[in-house]
Amino acid sequence: MFKNILVPLDGSRLSEAALPPAAFLAEKLKASVMLLHVIEQDAPSEVHNEHHLIDSVKADAYLKEVAQKAFAPQVKVGTHVHTAPVSDVARSIVEHATAEFHPDLIVTCTHGKGGMRDVLFGSIAQQVVARGHTPLLLVKPVSADFKLDRILLPLDPDSEHDESFSVAESLAEVLHSELRLLSVIPTYATLAGKHVMTSSLLPASTTEFLNLRQEAALVHLQEHVEKLKSRGIASTAEVARGDPASLIVKLAKENGIDLIILSTHRKAGMDAFWALSVAPKVVQTARTPLLLIPLTEGSSSGN
Repeated sequence: MFKNILVPLDGSRLSEAALPPAAFLAEKLKASVMLLHVIEQDAPSEVHNEHHLIDSVKADAYLKEVAQKAFAPQVKVGTHVHTAPVSDVARSIVEHATAEFHPDLIVTCTHGKGGMRDVLFGSIAQQVVARGHTPLLLVKPVSADFKLDRILLPLDPDSEHDESFSVAESLAEVLHSELRLLSVIPTYATLAGKHVMTSSLLPASTTEFLNLRQEAALVHLQEHVEKLKSRGIASTAEVARGDPASLIVKLAKENGIDLIILSTHRKAGMDAFWALSVAPKVVQTARTPLLLIPLTEGSSSGN
């Protein structure tokens, strides 16, 4: 479970949306936190009418103030300012994560201002997921209190060893959360890629195949539910038909989900994350925090 949390901050109120979930998880999981600011080369003094941290002394003071105000006294919080200006802030953050701090979770806002601006979501998410090492928690800039009463875990019925399951299981057990499992089977109309040609040639066979997949997926999820309940974890299972991203967002909203956990491809790197996976489509439309779990070599998932 997460014991070392990295929180990149640019000094803006929007980037500080990452603080409540980081503080919540640090306290509940007894984890340490590292607050990081990277000085951006040739950065403007203001972005969107908000002050931009470009001075290392002021940045250090800012991080120390945040550490004191945002976290409970028992949480160990460190601060670090990368003082040498860099042109690629996202790359610098990832390098700090992989070579220096070794976090097992990075928490960031999907939209930032100042030195990181949109790279808080775009470049960092791409680079972290492409390297396939560190889970990434993306939160929206909302003021609501962070809680994890209900977790939604979409699972690919073709994935035999989905690493997101063990993460979700551990979180639900420690935080006493309800875990809702979901598999989405496409309909005839929502098939994609190479399956489209096959379905047009063999429509009856394709329909039967999808029906069998739905039945198998439900059996698979029920096995997970029995295991979870044996450990005292409240859980349910559902198999839906349609477009995966749309249904994940819809069900998360309807069921008051506090966190969506998704696996992401590592083998295909950024192409899989941005072009082929469900995750970016969910991020674009969901208001729910999203935890991305990079898959290691040998794993497979359709998310």
